Amino acid sequence: MRPGVHVRPVSSVDLEDLVDLCLQARAESGVGRQLCSDDRDRLREHLSVLAAAPDGLTLVATCDGEPAGLVLGRLLGPGLLSDTVVLSLDAVYVRPQLRRRGLGHAMLQAVAETAEATGVTDVYAAPLPGSRGMQRFLARLGFAPAAAHRVVSTGALLRRLALDLPAPSARRGGTRGLEDLIERRRRARARALGEETLARQGTASMSMQVRRAVHNRRPSSSSTTTS
Repeated sequence: MRPGVHVRPVSSVDLEDLVDLCLQARAESGVGRQLCSDDRDRLREHLSVLAAAPDGLTLVATCDGEPAGLVLGRLLGPGLLSDTVVLSLDAVYVRPQLRRRGLGHAMLQAVAETAEATGVTDVYAAPLPGSRGMQRFLARLGFAPAAAHRVVSTGALLRRLALDLPAPSARRGGTRGLEDLIERRRRARARALGEETLARQGTASMSMQVRRAVHNRRPSSSSTTTS
């Protein structure tokens, strides 16, 4: 850790600085409400709840005594589908003017030590959208792609679902079309079976006729000459 860089758990005296950092990260990322609220009072309340939660992780980094970065995360698990505990980092942020001073490395060092102390098996990170520098930084530290997240507003989802739903008449027509197809195939099989049966009957009849002809055939009388 470089001189002048310190990382510590957030205390009540850090909340206002943490609110400022979150709002600056919100403005820089451009994703708006997907990151955090822009209401200071509400944001302060959310951060205080996260800092007090047993599974919450809130770290603040300072550079020469100035608030410079933050880490927000949560311990997850064990759950219904997994018996392991993971650490999910919701935000890792450093003020633009204080980057490249070892703050990110110092914060991730504190994260790794916390993960080891709590028995965490994996650390997940969700870099802010558009933060290519943080993406490269995490990749350099060994973070690999794990999953892709997609987001949609509830209103937009409801509208898209309504547009994507087939009309009732179309659904009935589709069902009827399937029934017609099954019926056509059934008829084709019956027709093919009938033709095969007729062919077998025709073959049997011809064989019977041949046997009758052979049976009724009389031997030819030979002509003799007497002198």
